[in-house]
Amino acid sequence: MRKIVVPTDFSANAMNALKYAVELFKYDTCEIFILHVYQDEIFFEDNSRTLVETKNARKSIANRSQLKLEETLKEIQEFSPNPRHNYKNISADNLLLDEIDAIVERENIDIIVMGTRGETNDKKITFGSHTLQVLKYVRCPVLAIPENYQHIQPRRVLFTTNYLIPYKRRELKLLCEMVHPYRAQIDLLYMSKSNSLSQRQLDNQNLLKNELCKNKLTFLKVGSKDIVPTIFEYVKEHDVDLLVMVNYKHSSEQNIVFQSTIDKISLHIEIPFLVLQNITRY
Repeated sequence: MRKIVVPTDFSANAMNALKYAVELFKYDTCEIFILHVYQDEIFFEDNSRTLVETKNARKSIANRSQLKLEETLKEIQEFSPNPRHNYKNISADNLLLDEIDAIVERENIDIIVMGTRGETNDKKITFGSHTLQVLKYVRCPVLAIPENYQHIQPRRVLFTTNYLIPYKRRELKLLCEMVHPYRAQIDLLYMSKSNSLSQRQLDNQNLLKNELCKNKLTFLKVGSKDIVPTIFEYVKEHDVDLLVMVNYKHSSEQNIVFQSTIDKISLHIEIPFLVLQNITRY
């Protein structure tokens, strides 16, 4: 059974991400956790409340959270009455990153699907700060859906790789099975000025071939290390439906490179963006 978490702030963008998730995984047996956290809301409206006032506000916001989750569940079941999908609402007095981390570990979650912008985010920014935090730090694959994105079927996938990362088989299997029903082509793009691969790179390339074998694979190389412009140019020229990258944290230097790349991509990406997590779970 596929286990999916979809955080919501009850915005149209969050509902769009939820609809994307149920459609993308419509062929799978899934348990879908619809998550709303409200700790920030308690103190956002008025941080000068007394203890009693804060307690009453917490109770009121918790009740409102439950009610809106029930409304969300009703809407999504009307949109997609799929007998393969079972839903669980979670309302939590917690911070988003902490609650998602806890659910991922407790429920052994396969993937998080979330909108890239909430209702109150700056319209000039593609990714909201919450989405960026989850992409960078949660130990679980994250699929970020741009605002108003409607094209569900991923037919062309761009997977950027340097073939140096020891990929997780579970995450590669997730990607393989996620796009296989749509007869996807996966373009594995290697950016380097070198004309040869090391034995380690060849081994990882073979792992990718084996784990993604249900799909049509194309192995490509460009003689550039300018990652972000190369990605956007390829996405535009080849009508890519899904961008895939891997978050790797083996050293502080690698971490800085990844964070910088994600920050730059997040300003302009207009297609779904899947970040696999080469991070050990606790």
